[in-house]
Amino acid sequence: MLRGTARWLAGRESFPTSVRAVLGFYGKTGEFDLASLRLKRAVDAEAAAMIADAFEPVEAAIAAEFDRDAVTFAYDTKLVMPAKLALGYFYRRVEAPERRERAEALTRLAIEALLDGDMRDARNDAEYGDFSVDFPTDDADRARIAALAQETLAERVESRFEHFAPGVREAYEWAVEVSEAHQDADERFRELLAAAEDGDDGARDAIRAEYRDADFDAEPPTLSAADCELPYARTQYDRVGVIYDGMLRMYEAAGFDADPAFGRSIVLAIVGAQVWLDDVDDYRADRREGQLTPVTAEYVLADGDGAAYRRVVDISETYLERAERAAKEADSPLTGIATEYIYRKGRPGTLPGAGRE
Repeated sequence: MLRGTARWLAGRESFPTSVRAVLGFYGKTGEFDLASLRLKRAVDAEAAAMIADAFEPVEAAIAAEFDRDAVTFAYDTKLVMPAKLALGYFYRRVEAPERRERAEALTRLAIEALLDGDMRDARNDAEYGDFSVDFPTDDADRARIAALAQETLAERVESRFEHFAPGVREAYEWAVEVSEAHQDADERFRELLAAAEDGDDGARDAIRAEYRDADFDAEPPTLSAADCELPYARTQYDRVGVIYDGMLRMYEAAGFDADPAFGRSIVLAIVGAQVWLDDVDDYRADRREGQLTPVTAEYVLADGDGAAYRRVVDISETYLERAERAAKEADSPLTGIATEYIYRKGRPGTLPGAGRE
């Protein structure tokens, strides 16, 4: 009865999303762990302090460049969430204070590396909207700010790698290499989307074969054979999932082993979040700019907007449901709650065909 009530309350949009996520996870699994909620607050505070520390030299560099006494800098990204979940996971399992300090140091490196990589991608795409400062700027200023922020952070990341075993750097560089290979295919994917929109059936077949149903060269350790058969599994793993697989390999190289189910929950959740949050929200801009994503792909492959909408919802829910089950298997309620939060934050109703279920 209590779980049924929790599920009902989780569906009430008048509640904050964070509360709905906790209630929704409890309603599905029966797990309501107050210690995990306290741990989440501690991990969030620790990660916020790490990010603030990382941005101090960035702010100093921007202040010097623009001849200002002081600058406040912020960068909007969701990419650090898995690093916070990893820190929470190891906090629950590591008791020795010196080991906890080592886990914190590695998480600091992971957060800064994730921010550096995300900023690098933004610079490559000339997208500067997530770089914020507390003074008026024009387009040229924002490009300079982005360059200063990313280059300053890259120097910090390089210096931090020196404090860890070589395997930590190797794990990170492997993930970057796979991700960049996917980015190198971007022009090909754009061409296929443009041709499909012009009615080219061959381009639609190629999108299915090369983007939606692409095979893995080798099964990733963080995914099951069944996961690898999911729509868009290969391309979205290469696009975003591999970065967090690399993060987990960094922890492993530093002596922190995680349950395989935890890694699986992280990768499935981040792929689900990419589609359910970013790609759904950016659908119109991506379609206008010719960006192939699982969402834009479905709208050129499906027989009508209503069918495309249902496919996007089904695909996203499948990834997120599998992530929640894996989180429960790994005894990581924080990851389960985070996955539920991702689901509750989704806005699929903004997509064409949403009213034709």
